[in-house]
Amino acid sequence: MALSRRDFIRTAAAMGASLAWVGSARASRSNWRQSSAHYPQGVASGDPDAQSVILWTRRPYDGGDRHLLTVEVAEDGAFERVVANARTPVLANADWTARVLVGGLKPAHVYWFRFTDAEGNGSRIGRTITAPRDDDPRPVKFAFVSCQSVNEGKLNGYRRMIFEDERAVPAEQLGFVLHLGDFIYEVVEYPEEVPTRYDRTIYEVARIPDGGQTDKLHYPLTVEGYRAVYKGYLADPDLQDARARWPFVGMWDNHEFSWQGWQSIQRAGDDGRPGQTIKVAANQAWFEYIPARVKAPSGTLETFGPPALKNVAIEKWDENGLGDEPNNLAAINSLIGYRAVRYGRHLDLIITDQHSYRSKDPTEAPQLEKLGLPGFNGMFPESAMQVLDGGRSFNGGKPPAELTFGEVRVANPQKDAPPQTILGAEQKAWFKEKLKGSTATWKVWGNSLGSLDWRADPQNIPAGVTTQPWPAGYAILSSGDHGSAYVERKEIYGLVHDSRITGFAIVSGDRHSFWAGYASAALPPGKFEPVGLSFVGGSLASPGVMESYEHKLPKDLPTRALFLADRPDGAKPDWTFNMLLRHGVRSCLDYAKNFDLPRARSLSNAKLAPHLEFVDLGGHGYATVRLSANEMRTEFVCIPRPVTRSERADGGPLRYRVVHSAPLWAAGERPKLSVRVVEGDPGLSI
Repeated sequence: MALSRRDFIRTAAAMGASLAWVGSARASRSNWRQSSAHYPQGVASGDPDAQSVILWTRRPYDGGDRHLLTVEVAEDGAFERVVANARTPVLANADWTARVLVGGLKPAHVYWFRFTDAEGNGSRIGRTITAPRDDDPRPVKFAFVSCQSVNEGKLNGYRRMIFEDERAVPAEQLGFVLHLGDFIYEVVEYPEEVPTRYDRTIYEVARIPDGGQTDKLHYPLTVEGYRAVYKGYLADPDLQDARARWPFVGMWDNHEFSWQGWQSIQRAGDDGRPGQTIKVAANQAWFEYIPARVKAPSGTLETFGPPALKNVAIEKWDENGLGDEPNNLAAINSLIGYRAVRYGRHLDLIITDQHSYRSKDPTEAPQLEKLGLPGFNGMFPESAMQVLDGGRSFNGGKPPAELTFGEVRVANPQKDAPPQTILGAEQKAWFKEKLKGSTATWKVWGNSLGSLDWRADPQNIPAGVTTQPWPAGYAILSSGDHGSAYVERKEIYGLVHDSRITGFAIVSGDRHSFWAGYASAALPPGKFEPVGLSFVGGSLASPGVMESYEHKLPKDLPTRALFLADRPDGAKPDWTFNMLLRHGVRSCLDYAKNFDLPRARSLSNAKLAPHLEFVDLGGHGYATVRLSANEMRTEFVCIPRPVTRSERADGGPLRYRVVHSAPLWAAGERPKLSVRVVEGDPGLSI
């Protein structure tokens, strides 16, 4: 039901928002003349609902603490039908950023907006779109993106996305862009210190005032440092164009605060330090530069109002691994980002924060390094990871005192620790309640981290390849997300199963790679029981694991063929790592010897990865999702490695376009994905 103007004013007042309310359409009466130099970070919009949206800009001034802008909202790009007009402040203590909540808009409708200062200096024109009504039966389409390091690459994916959307029929255009984090990378390289990395040029982003440094990585310690990085990122023209075309719905990942940080502990390639003031500074900059329906400590959308905190060591942890130290709790709760977005009849988007409330990484104890073997390139026994993840709850509350792996025995560092949580108790309870109560056709979990297992079968490596055989069982190749948070994952998927929820799907980022598959709490020899779909989108620009391996994987590594297949003609090696995760050791070794893809796939280990339909650990680009009453269709749009900006209007060529389709399944049924290559060649990804 639409809010009345009076109700909307109350809502806006509760948010502390500058507001504009729609009235009768008329031609613009402003003295706007575009002057992009006065608005160097462009314009943006965010978090649309069926009758309102937040509009954003930044208009810096050289003097004063407060100035006023006029915002106009129109039904046409020429501003002959202006339907809303309001004044909004820009404040020095908000880094001259402005957020305006516009209400009374039509559902599922395109609008144009712009800002003008007192002298007539105008921003560029932005475009935004409201959400459909909750009962609107039309299909929903959105894109999801992540990981846009402009320090090391360019955002050609946005240019491709814009090019295709401008040429699509209105019913197939994107409604919004879901940004799943690493909007910025707080660790910044300076070109004179690091001219290149791999084959990439290091581009100037920002200089960090009063920051820290690890090796040649510079990082912020104050809000001014984070602001500098956001301004550097928003100088990118493709990012500006994308934010001017669609409303964004955003959630932070790790780099919006700290590369290896968690809760309010700041850590960047070192032992870390108490970072309560740094976490607040990161939250403030995110609030100032990302328009979203989140509540700041000030209680307003105009300014953040950071709480006064101290950096204090966290010495006490509750039963879920949350630091009890008051400054820690105040810091992580200074901005609560998890929230739900309803978008028509077919989408409930439930977005969670994977870093602010998580418990300590259970794999950090130094003795655990003994559980790896030389030549296996970081493989870690899956059975040991399950023990570490379960903590004191493992084996019905009887965890082993030691972890064993062949002849190796080490003390179990998690024997008395709680099970790992990534969501934290309070957020997880909220998430489960939202999931269980959803009435939409599709319940999509927007999760900045992946949830699909990285798993290999080194037990199948033939004798003699390595100096020591793998003792037994499967191995994992990465941890830190829901791909190895077995206990919490089982709790969530168990709710989906027991509540007979259909249409459950996960969209993720962070891994710098494309993945498609099934949400299952366990894999063989456990019970494989998928309850939903799971997707990971490739990075927009940030380097991925295959790029690293092409440059750094030792030629004499005994298991090199499991990751890269060196061609006899000297051509670029094939990415057998994709095949390792999808099909296993035997397929990789045969392919590296014969380069016969059908033959290699015929040797696939069916018990290794029934959860995977597609994996490309070297993919860049974006993904789109189309949801209807009876189907979810996810399309991976993969571009070549974006090391330089494409001069083409379409953002450059494609590597491939792959569509993953799944009909809506009934309660008690298993979801079923089909994979179709529409364009290009995904190599060893299928």
